[in-house]
Amino acid sequence: MTVARGPPGRPFSALLGCWRRRPPLGFGAKVGIAVALGLSFAIIWTSVSPTSSSQQISTERSSFAAEVAAPPTASHNRTSTTADGGHAHRKPRPVPHSHKKLHPAPSGSHAHPHRANATASPDAAAAKADHSEPAPITDPEPNEKEPEPEQEQEQEPDMEMEPEQEAELPMPEESGGNSGKAPAEGEEEKPPQLELEEEHGEGDGDEDFEVAKKKAPSKKRKLPPLFSSSAHYHWKHCGAKSGYHYIPCVDFDGDGSQRHHERSCPRSPVTCLVSLPKDYKQPAPWPERKDKVWYGNVAHPRLSNYVKGHNWLNHSGDYLMFPPDEWEFKGGARHYVESIDEMAPDIDWGKNIRIILDIGCKSAGFGIALLEKDVITLSLGLTNDQTDLAQVALERGIPATVGSLGSRRLPFPSGAFDAIHCGECNIAWHSNGGKLLLEINRILRPGGYFIISSKSADLESEEGISASMTALCWNAISYSSDDVSEVGVKIFQRPATNEEYDLRAKKDPPFCKEEQNKANAWYTHIKHCLHKAPVGIEERGSDWPEEWPKRLESYPEWLGDLQTRVAADHNHWKAVVEKSYLDGLGIDWSNIRNVMDMRAVYGGFAAALASKKVWVMNAVPVHAADTLPMIYERGLIGVYHDWCEPFSTYPRSYDLLHADHLFSRLKIRCRQPVAIVVEMDRILRPGGWAIIRDKLEILDPLETILKSLHWEIVMTFRKDKEGIMSVKKTTWRP
Repeated sequence: MTVARGPPGRPFSALLGCWRRRPPLGFGAKVGIAVALGLSFAIIWTSVSPTSSSQQISTERSSFAAEVAAPPTASHNRTSTTADGGHAHRKPRPVPHSHKKLHPAPSGSHAHPHRANATASPDAAAAKADHSEPAPITDPEPNEKEPEPEQEQEQEPDMEMEPEQEAELPMPEESGGNSGKAPAEGEEEKPPQLELEEEHGEGDGDEDFEVAKKKAPSKKRKLPPLFSSSAHYHWKHCGAKSGYHYIPCVDFDGDGSQRHHERSCPRSPVTCLVSLPKDYKQPAPWPERKDKVWYGNVAHPRLSNYVKGHNWLNHSGDYLMFPPDEWEFKGGARHYVESIDEMAPDIDWGKNIRIILDIGCKSAGFGIALLEKDVITLSLGLTNDQTDLAQVALERGIPATVGSLGSRRLPFPSGAFDAIHCGECNIAWHSNGGKLLLEINRILRPGGYFIISSKSADLESEEGISASMTALCWNAISYSSDDVSEVGVKIFQRPATNEEYDLRAKKDPPFCKEEQNKANAWYTHIKHCLHKAPVGIEERGSDWPEEWPKRLESYPEWLGDLQTRVAADHNHWKAVVEKSYLDGLGIDWSNIRNVMDMRAVYGGFAAALASKKVWVMNAVPVHAADTLPMIYERGLIGVYHDWCEPFSTYPRSYDLLHADHLFSRLKIRCRQPVAIVVEMDRILRPGGWAIIRDKLEILDPLETILKSLHWEIVMTFRKDKEGIMSVKKTTWRP
């Protein structure tokens, strides 16, 4: 039996009588009540909802010379034209089998693939010291419903982002004690990574379109926003003894004293801020900065000890000085470069040879000497270098990156470099069956040069290297012992054709199989096999590029139908840079030297800046079309990278970051997209600039994040659904 009850203190029968005596409401009264409720709801919603787009942008311009929409893009399927004219799938970061399911976040965690979330400090060494500090977190609305992760096709920037199917997000194991920190020594951590999505863009073939059409579901749901507009950000320092040198995927104790043998990123995205050196100062304008840098910007004990034992750099007052006539080899870098030119006249610096990889970065004097000859030298700072000389090179304005020569391939395309140099780098090239030389053979252009120099001759090493070179069929061009520099220099040349390989008496190393694609470079193990040289004009690398600077605007035949697209991309960025970027963004370009294009396509942005006193690192995302070979073909440099992980460089490496529709391309790839903004804050120097072009639905919440980091919004412009921001990083730290 059900008993109805009225309010306390009033008999139910009396209450029922009151209800019966009340006359029914008329139609007009009902409409009035509905209107009143609607107005009340509208007022309340307006007061608590985020500000409108027009209110969020702080310094909006009414006109702008540059179109904000994305330029012509590459084909956005995962296939890319390779050296053999076919298509190759670029290998993604391997995902552990145990991480293929979506695991729930630990109790009390705010972790979510689409929710900005700042975690504890990644510094394992300072975990206890930071335990009492509040972790930087984002506070979403308490009643906000968390969107489900979804996987979708990559679309052009102006298209709606709609998913194809549910994505399986691999989450870290719930160990409970390592979240947000670098892993302990010996651990081979694999950060979460989505399987690569098939991308179909404007330039895809009909066959790919039909395949995508069959795979597409009948119903699509719109993706949730990349950044939560209702999130609030609270930041903290990355706790470390010397945290201002922190490289997340290299250092595992935070202060740089212990490092991984190879790239190994923290399990959880890094969302803490790297501290600044005490009394940090702006680098001097170029070219003054190549001769002296502020010592406090790069100082640490190991560097101090290194300075005392080398005369090519000295600590004088507040500066670290680089005497122009001093170098690690006697006679200076200019004499060293000229002696190589005499040994091999065909090298022809600055025309025939444009791009060089310098392994084992030291003074960067080799690269500076070659700058005068219009050669761009990318210094590879090895992870076992505890002196951080690559950081010094970047501070001087010399191209450099951090990597490892070990079991994995370097993040460069095949046949990329015109020459590779190793000066006193003390690498056992002949060990492990000459495996490292096989990687050099992969990234060296057919017909390119490999230059090795050393002060002291080791008979065993020389015999081992000679045997390895013979197995690779490399030709010994010249050997010389210079009386001035007191250095022995050997120059080898990679065969330009396969004829010499066919004459080998012993087929060791064997030729690589077809499935062992030489285009794969991201987290790919080095195989003990030899890649054949390309043949035929339709294959990249079969012919040497045009002399510099003609190669910048020459589009080889192997590009096929892409020639028109590359030319259009070049013209687009040339107009944007000349009409808008150089004058319309408020940037003082005299203080800009180190530039990164975070989503390079064909290198058009870098090509437009080629005549300026800057260098550009072209980062090609691993989930995008493989256009990095074309960038190198044009005489520019770059690397593969996955922006769901930190970049392999030191803090404060770059003066300017360019992000053209980077965030809209990320979609749901990254567990915490706000970590990419934190990474931009890490690698950009204070006083440095960022140019961000994207959809307004991304730029509006992104401006809130940048303001929480105290970045200065200098200029904004919007057109239709697209926009551009020019922002400047300040010296603010929490």
